[in-house]
Amino acid sequence: MIKLYNSGAYLLNGREIIEDGPEAAAVLKSKLGDSIPSKEEAAKNTIAYGILESHNTSGSMQKLKIKFDRLTSHDITFVGIIQTARASGLEKFPVPYVLTNCHNSLCAVGGTINEDDHMFGLSCAKKYGGIYVPPHQAVIHQFAREMLAGGGKMLLGSDSHTRYGALGTMAMGEGGPEIVKQLLSKTYDINMPGVVGVYLTGTPAKGVGPQDIALAIIGKVFANGYVNNKVMEFVGEGVANLSVDYRIGIDVMTTETTCLSSIWVTDEKVKEFYDIHGRVEEYKELAPAPVAYYDGMIYVDLSEIRPMIAMPFHPSNTYTIDELNANLYDILDEVEKKALVSLGGSVKYSLKDKVRNGKLYVEQGVIAGCAGGGFENICDATDILNGKFIGADEFSLSVYPASQPIFMELVKNGSIAKLMETGATIRTAFCGPCFGAGDVPANNGLSIRHTTRNFPNREGSKLNNGQIASVALMDARSIAATAANKGYLTSAMDIDVEYTKPKYFFDKNIYENRVYNGVGKADTSAEIKFGPGIVDWPAMGALTEDVMLKVVSVIHDPVTTTDELIPSGETSSFRSNPLGLAEYTLSRKDPAYVGRAKEVRAIEEARQAGENPASKDEEAAKAFAKVKEVFKDLDENKTAVGSAIFAVKPGDGSAREQAASCQKVLGGMANIAREYATKRYRSNLINWGMLPFLTDVEELPFENGDYIFVPGIAAAIREKSAIIKAYVVGDELKEFELKLGELTDDERDIILKGCLINYYREQ
Repeated sequence: MIKLYNSGAYLLNGREIIEDGPEAAAVLKSKLGDSIPSKEEAAKNTIAYGILESHNTSGSMQKLKIKFDRLTSHDITFVGIIQTARASGLEKFPVPYVLTNCHNSLCAVGGTINEDDHMFGLSCAKKYGGIYVPPHQAVIHQFAREMLAGGGKMLLGSDSHTRYGALGTMAMGEGGPEIVKQLLSKTYDINMPGVVGVYLTGTPAKGVGPQDIALAIIGKVFANGYVNNKVMEFVGEGVANLSVDYRIGIDVMTTETTCLSSIWVTDEKVKEFYDIHGRVEEYKELAPAPVAYYDGMIYVDLSEIRPMIAMPFHPSNTYTIDELNANLYDILDEVEKKALVSLGGSVKYSLKDKVRNGKLYVEQGVIAGCAGGGFENICDATDILNGKFIGADEFSLSVYPASQPIFMELVKNGSIAKLMETGATIRTAFCGPCFGAGDVPANNGLSIRHTTRNFPNREGSKLNNGQIASVALMDARSIAATAANKGYLTSAMDIDVEYTKPKYFFDKNIYENRVYNGVGKADTSAEIKFGPGIVDWPAMGALTEDVMLKVVSVIHDPVTTTDELIPSGETSSFRSNPLGLAEYTLSRKDPAYVGRAKEVRAIEEARQAGENPASKDEEAAKAFAKVKEVFKDLDENKTAVGSAIFAVKPGDGSAREQAASCQKVLGGMANIAREYATKRYRSNLINWGMLPFLTDVEELPFENGDYIFVPGIAAAIREKSAIIKAYVVGDELKEFELKLGELTDDERDIILKGCLINYYREQ
């Protein structure tokens, strides 16, 4: 079904794969004669290389400095981004910047603050020359597909699922500070990423949807890191057998592989997509050169993939639906055991009680957002459900078209009426089901969703309140088949249906009549509207020469998601108040973290106020005294005290920089990890002036509550030291080694100055 090549591979004429190895040269010579490019030259022949080269400003293709063509953010992130940019000297948006309002449009916690933030966004679009998409008009990524993507372009978004590769656009999701850099006409600095080919062949079986293909790929590549921080380039004759909507549905889920970005070959179907949306001039034909080299190759036979389900609590926890139904108790037992790692035994969790008469019963189905809310997904689901009904038991079905234009066409072609007749409810464009702010199931409920993630709490339950619900990811077609079976898990391949495949017509007037487009029309005299919930970032100090860290949380889970670092859902209503939002940091993973971090912050605040930090806390005093027995010249008044957390592999998931900034405003100074799950989380730490430490010490030398002294850290950063000596402070000083990994000169300066705001303010 899916094969991962053990090494790199050559692709000839977009059709023939030759795996790199001892025999590759002879095979290439037999096919190409003497005109064989070197591996290094062939690596320049990928689509990805060409796009990166055209956007690189550094002059070196090993050390890239990228400037993006377009930017996009939603209403959980754009207030903090613009506030950071304003504090750093923002005058106007230098490229088209879209502000959508799709995450908190229905989240009413906190009184007026949601709409206050929306009005802030509109006023900033007027002042700085941006595009403002009002609530309920479109989810961020659907609007970008319809109105922002362009062939050969690069787009940066402050949402992790910023993926428009199927349209020939290389898009990346990053934390807000990287958007800030672009708003200030700076660059996105990365090493040249590896490029992994995804060779598609065959045609999907009837009933198999894009989510099935995506989950099958994620299940193969997530755990082994095959595409981690690389670009996935989709090629092969199978691409032509997929509609553009179908390609988009696969593409958006590439985020869950932890890849950096994605790009696809383009064809007449993509050109037609742009034409339908009145932007045919944005189309560009993209294909690898006749001889291209990839750092890895994923071979996918689309015809062999069957309807999939990603069980709680990760998109990579995949099975075929048939496999699950055939081995129900064994697989549910396996899933429950895995859940113990994520849930830590904090609540009673069971899935086996969902079995009724030998079948798995689910309480909820959701088809929504940037992954599920596409026109073709909903039309196919309608065909499956046409003439049926979902029943009057616990099971419910909600459908969220991804944009008003899609919603309008579904109304016109009768799909909405047919869905409503089944008992399904239809909602407006909203991202809530993806991040825990919409359609929250009942306690112990199981929801099947064509959305992007199924991490713990992404459905909205709260472990610390004794609540637990869970999400399994599925394709819209199998969700509809399950709904037609009144909640009993069913594969779409088990349903006899004829798909009508109605044609899509895009009504441009919906956006022309409602979306504010201020590109090129910045009005410097426009007044920004600040609601009472919008608070400026607190002042942040520069890094001192030596630092004293107190470990305030130790997490041994194999992977820690950004949702566990800062929960999504209703907490995001406080996104524009850094201190208010910080109260929720690690609240669902380590509820004692905030209190511990504040205690450490109070010590540092005293130091900054001119007091001796050792006099404010007995443990700190003992730690400083012990350190001064060895480092006799240490001046505690010049030594910053900050908190640190340890996690094995933190940062999987969302691009929200709040996962780092909330730690920072609570006095956080460092993360210590075996590795970082994503580049974007590590970048968020750096941009908020936090030390992204790495340790390969087999057995941790420290425990929660220990102090760690790191002498000469500022000098080590300036001097680009590979190894940093640190000391656990106990009865004696126990030395161990830390690393910071590769840092650009700008990243070093940002950490030294304390955060990105300080860095730009000084410039």
